[in-house]
Amino acid sequence: MGNVHVTEIKKLADIVKENVRRVVVGHDGWLDLLLIALIARGHVLLEDVPGMGKTLTAKALARSIGCRANRIQFTPDLLPSDVSGINFYNQKRGEFQFRPGAVFTNILLADEINRATPRTQASLLECMEERQVTIDGVTHDLEAPFFVIATQNPVEIQGTFPLPEAQLDRFLMRVSIGYPSQEQGVEILSRFRRSDPLLTLEPVASAEELLAAQAAYGDVHVSDDLYVYIVDIADKSRTHPDVTLGVSPRGTQALLKAAQVKAILMAREYVLPEDVKAVAGPVLAHRIVLRSMAPHGAGAVIADILAHTPVPTEDTLFEGAK
Repeated sequence: MGNVHVTEIKKLADIVKENVRRVVVGHDGWLDLLLIALIARGHVLLEDVPGMGKTLTAKALARSIGCRANRIQFTPDLLPSDVSGINFYNQKRGEFQFRPGAVFTNILLADEINRATPRTQASLLECMEERQVTIDGVTHDLEAPFFVIATQNPVEIQGTFPLPEAQLDRFLMRVSIGYPSQEQGVEILSRFRRSDPLLTLEPVASAEELLAAQAAYGDVHVSDDLYVYIVDIADKSRTHPDVTLGVSPRGTQALLKAAQVKAILMAREYVLPEDVKAVAGPVLAHRIVLRSMAPHGAGAVIADILAHTPVPTEDTLFEGAK
């Protein structure tokens, strides 16, 4: 795998996850998905109610890899220039200067993104896809790594602007943290009773190590049959009776990338169908549009598609893996 071996990437993910867990209680499955998206150079849309530790997780992740983090509270009066930046006239210097917006960071928490107007939401599109911002015809590159965690409350509808399909497709995953168990709730109270452990959290990895992992994960072996398997899943989403808009080619690429990183977290240099199935829900559910009278949610539809898509036979999966 080039200059970085799969064991090094897994070690990086493990130590970062363990460090974040010093602050964030539980949510191992969510942390795994977060790390998969981070290493795969994707972004995450987090649907959950307030107070679940989203901001805390983003800050802990940023500190763990020695990166900067910004948070934007999205509101109806938030302007695109607040997100991306603006050219302003400096009277003392007699010239225009660029004032960077909140996206000029490494990890960006876009809190309650669906509360901003579509125009402001769209200001994130170029940032997320191209890792750059264009203001008045001048392009400004964003510093790598650049990772967006956007949140929205799935319960409150009034005063929100639903994200259009084009923007939903920019997110590698859509996930939910969920409420903590009783044991985890007690641990949260105990851990934060005296002080905030985030204040003493130290980096355990560097941005350079993360960038090396992002450059190398794509070398994880994928058999030709697995390519066909992923495309078959997408094809079935386009013909499913409950779906009006199926998975796009960008969606199949996202599924492949997430499955490759999932394989690394399982200490393998090759992808198995189990890796694809493990990430298919978070990667694909937000990329399909259901019919208005569909009896089941998007997650159930993806599960149904997986259940009815033939899995590659084992003897073809390992060809070229060594």
